[in-house]
Amino acid sequence: MDGAAGGATWRGGVVPLGAGLAALLALWGGPLPDLARISFAWHMILHLGVILGAAPLVAIGLSQMAPLRVQWPIALAVAVSLVELAVVWGWHAPRLHEAAALDPLLFRVQQASFLVAGVLVWLPGLAPGKAAAAAGLLAMLFSLMHMTMLGVLLTLAPRLLYAPEICGTAFGLDPLGNQRLGGAMMAVAGLLPYLGGAALFTRRLTRAG
Repeated sequence: MDGAAGGATWRGGVVPLGAGLAALLALWGGPLPDLARISFAWHMILHLGVILGAAPLVAIGLSQMAPLRVQWPIALAVAVSLVELAVVWGWHAPRLHEAAALDPLLFRVQQASFLVAGVLVWLPGLAPGKAAAAAGLLAMLFSLMHMTMLGVLLTLAPRLLYAPEICGTAFGLDPLGNQRLGGAMMAVAGLLPYLGGAALFTRRLTRAG
């Protein structure tokens, strides 16, 4: 790649990276963090905004600014998908979720880990080549599956899993209704970015030489 092409690639990554960082500023710099610590539905809005909104934009920007060269993209996709699974399910375990809601420092760690996991799960598929496209498709399908499963479990839970002061009351709902709304958001809204990513990588896979 010559200098002009490299400069064009770098500049092409500025827009999605800037959009991702702007989204993070809006998500983390506004009222959402305070609301997320006392309401599960607001927590889910913030969580989905970070991991499914800002993170893909940041990943796309980084991959365009510094194109990836991955020797084993399928293995990397499996590894980062397992990392994302651990992050998402771990922080929604009742004790960890409540601990993050009560401790501002731990809350920041939680949010940062959502961002990192969200970025990592997109990166294998953003490398060039057919194997990378297959890796991206695998990562999207696995993430879609486990996020939907967790969302359904939270939606159908017959009792409150989190302390009432953490789950909160929002949108006219009691704490259990709030928990179920958050789960439904994860199960339904969480599908869309991964479906879009799966479609993108499938198209690349079928067109790759």
